[in-house]
Amino acid sequence: MEKEWKIYTKTGDKGETSLLGGTRVPKYHERIEAYGTLDELNSFIGHLRDQLIDLHLREILLSIQENLFTAESLLATDHSVENTRPLPRLSEADILVLENEMDSMELHLPALSNFILPGGHPLVSLCHVCRTICRRGERIIIKLASTTEVDEILIKYINRLSDYFFVLARELAYINNIADLPWKPDVLKQK
Repeated sequence: MEKEWKIYTKTGDKGETSLLGGTRVPKYHERIEAYGTLDELNSFIGHLRDQLIDLHLREILLSIQENLFTAESLLATDHSVENTRPLPRLSEADILVLENEMDSMELHLPALSNFILPGGHPLVSLCHVCRTICRRGERIIIKLASTTEVDEILIKYINRLSDYFFVLARELAYINNIADLPWKPDVLKQK
């Protein structure tokens, strides 16, 4: 009989947690911040997916959520310790899926001539929340990569993912007949 797995371990009560490999680090460690931010993103993607009717978009978002769990496991791995547990990987094919999806959506979207403001519809706004959390995750991961090993494909995937959420926001606005909200800087206010 398999031992029951409890959600609480009591090992983090003093502000530390374990990386994959067993190394204890403070909960504010850059690796924890990186995969915690991706976990936050993953939760918002789940919320977005729950709001959508389109089966294809739901499947794409589910695939993205699975890829984010892969990215989180890679970020949680202590590379200074030999890991006997096989880990999933991200690939160029995962990036290609995002690029193909964006290309497909952009075929019918109007060309951009201004920056656009987030909003106009709850789904559009939620896409922009995902985009901005993704960008924050990217910044944290790039900072982490300056001091430790981070798979280059992971950085590339997260970069492309934030682009995907921008295009998806525009796509959902288009589907819902919501015009992009262009940013119109008031030059007179600056004088």
